[in-house]
Amino acid sequence: MKRLRTIFMGTPEFAVPCLARLAEISEVVGVVTQPDKKRGRGQKVTPSPVKAFADAHGLSVYQPQRIREEEFIEKLAQLASELIVVVAFGQILPQRILDIPPLGCINVHASLLPRYRGAAPMQRCLMAGETMTGVTTMFMDAGLDTGDILLRKEVPIDTDMTLETLHDTLSGIGAELLENTITALTEGTLTRTKQDDSVSCYADMLTKETGKIDWHKSAVELHNLVRALDSWPGAYAQIEGKTYKIWRTRVLDGEPEGVPGEIIRRTEEGLVVATGVGAIEILELQAPGKKRMAAADYLRGHAIPNHSVFV
Repeated sequence: MKRLRTIFMGTPEFAVPCLARLAEISEVVGVVTQPDKKRGRGQKVTPSPVKAFADAHGLSVYQPQRIREEEFIEKLAQLASELIVVVAFGQILPQRILDIPPLGCINVHASLLPRYRGAAPMQRCLMAGETMTGVTTMFMDAGLDTGDILLRKEVPIDTDMTLETLHDTLSGIGAELLENTITALTEGTLTRTKQDDSVSCYADMLTKETGKIDWHKSAVELHNLVRALDSWPGAYAQIEGKTYKIWRTRVLDGEPEGVPGEIIRRTEEGLVVATGVGAIEILELQAPGKKRMAAADYLRGHAIPNHSVFV
């Protein structure tokens, strides 16, 4: 396969396997990622996972505040790439950048487009209780994940799959699909399929408020919320003014009814809580100032009385 001159644009951990694979099969002449940010409790300035990988492998890194800056666009053109690959970059590419590489810009997206276009496809897919998702490669246009579909691969979702598991699964598949896409592109066998806008939906960006639990929703909906927000921002609720993050749950059948949010009983593994429809068992939680732990371990040293109510 011909080794193309490529530019990679990406930021989070999800994008790293794609960059690693691209570096194996092409000449990566530049890596574009978001500026370093303050992260964690200590607010230490930290590079993105993509930058960390690029630095470790001797790849040239560019971190523009805004990719629409004239100086940066001129720099991209000077790199004389044949193809740009974009994976969870975090900024929308203007048409001037899309027009730079003669072979176009290819995006690796963590959903089965046209479903779940946008910033948080994996999380929104889990929150909706979908039983199937996957990865799509597409030629980029000026819209938000609206370009022609190239290749797709489906992945089943079971009822207890968490974001962490789905993330790692799709990340690896994305790298494989990217290589297959570039191989087909260089061999002249790649086909394009227009997206059907009538079946599209958008995966809106997450905020910390996304994780606030509404106990009037059903047990299934809340279970889906919890597993979708592992590991950020996390689902949360309060008892007596204290905020608890809820990290792992199980949907239960046949439990006594209670007020939504009411702790019905303790179990060997945690707490059973009433919801709008049915009940969930909290299996893993995080109390204020504490580490994430099994609910049973926390309850051995801390009392949360039955019939207390989460809000």
